[in-house]
Amino acid sequence: MGHSFIEQVHYIRIPVKDLEQSAQWYRDIVGLQLVTITEDPFAILKVNEGSFLLILVPTEDETFAHFTINNDAAFSIGFTSPELSKFHLHLIHNGVKVEDIQEDHGHAYFHFYDPNGNKLQVHW
Repeated sequence: MGHSFIEQVHYIRIPVKDLEQSAQWYRDIVGLQLVTITEDPFAILKVNEGSFLLILVPTEDETFAHFTINNDAAFSIGFTSPELSKFHLHLIHNGVKVEDIQEDHGHAYFHFYDPNGNKLQVHW
């Protein structure tokens, strides 16, 4: 095709059960910047100084921001962290459900779950 009309991914929306609690968790535990909680309502969080936003959308439905492969949860959202081991310990110390750090072809990663059961990945 050669030319894309898409410049970048601006935001991703994920479902949450408790908007206030989830917004605080992503701010305090993950370290994202809480921009606002709107009247709609949803929460807008910013990842560092870039243009990427994470939007938390409240729902009563049993739905997640990940999918399954052979009945196993597979993440949809992957973050990067140059301090992978420190972040892993930080999550553990804060009672977050965290999987062990894995290595694959020269990079390390692990999976963790937000309070709503959304499976996420962080790697470096």
